[in-house]
Amino acid sequence: MTDAPNSPASGEPIESVLRTELSHGDAMIGTIIPIMRHLLASDDHSVFSEEIVARTRAMLEDVAGQLLVARGEAVDAANAHDLDAAEVQALVTALCGDAALLAHVHALAIESQLTERLHARLGLDPVLSPLLQSLIASSEPAVSSAGMSLLAAQTRFNQAQRRMKLALFELPADQLYAAIVALRQHAGPGDEGARIAEQRLCEGYDEGRSRLGLMARLILGLGGQAHSALSIEHAGVSLFLTALSIATGQDRALATLTTNEGQVARLALTLSSSGLKPGAVEQQFVALHPEISLPEGFDTLGPDRAAAILASGAGYPR
Repeated sequence: MTDAPNSPASGEPIESVLRTELSHGDAMIGTIIPIMRHLLASDDHSVFSEEIVARTRAMLEDVAGQLLVARGEAVDAANAHDLDAAEVQALVTALCGDAALLAHVHALAIESQLTERLHARLGLDPVLSPLLQSLIASSEPAVSSAGMSLLAAQTRFNQAQRRMKLALFELPADQLYAAIVALRQHAGPGDEGARIAEQRLCEGYDEGRSRLGLMARLILGLGGQAHSALSIEHAGVSLFLTALSIATGQDRALATLTTNEGQVARLALTLSSSGLKPGAVEQQFVALHPEISLPEGFDTLGPDRAAAILASGAGYPR
């Protein structure tokens, strides 16, 4: 799968072509977390000119800062908001130790960049997609209310991304727990501020009210109409990525990574395994990668075979 239309070479089965492409893409995925850790730990600030790395670092620094403030406020420290830059960086290093947390933050940076790119190229609204509009206009009060809550959450997310910030309570439960564990390890055993901060954060957290939680609830609430969210132009980037994750049972971070230009085989297999027909898969490719054509014979694959090939891949390291 390249910039030009592809065909299996002299009768080579389409499954063989896709398995080879998937293997190449997975080899790239396997290097992402180690390389990201290296770049984030580097003292050479020239490497941070790359937007994704800069966004990821800034969000991790923001998370680290919030954790340290929470620790200071837990013991009523007068200087709770006066953060030491070295301590923030030390906690960022600890946060990077959790591969799933780093992958999640990295995926948010990719999501934000993709949103901006499709807004510029296709005019996709980064906040209010046609699908979200229809949910807000629903005659069912619960659906309409959830849609309005997501609209507010999506607005906050885009504003935060412009500032390269990430609210702690917007993390999924597993990633918030990983962040709390990193704070605990950074503070050391018996640290009262870390203990109280952990208790307060857990008591105040409600995953269902987070942006990702709201999106998952709305997608699942669509029932048999959930396939409508598998159109990026109809659902918008964020709802599309959540729907793709739910439809295929993949982690959302991995579903987000499939939109990368180096993962076109994984994207094709993921879209097919979600149940989309070949024509609909091609439409998503036109939206995401207009210069790339699906290989000849792809329409013969079917969702079950696509899912089986996908399952043979490696995915994100943990």
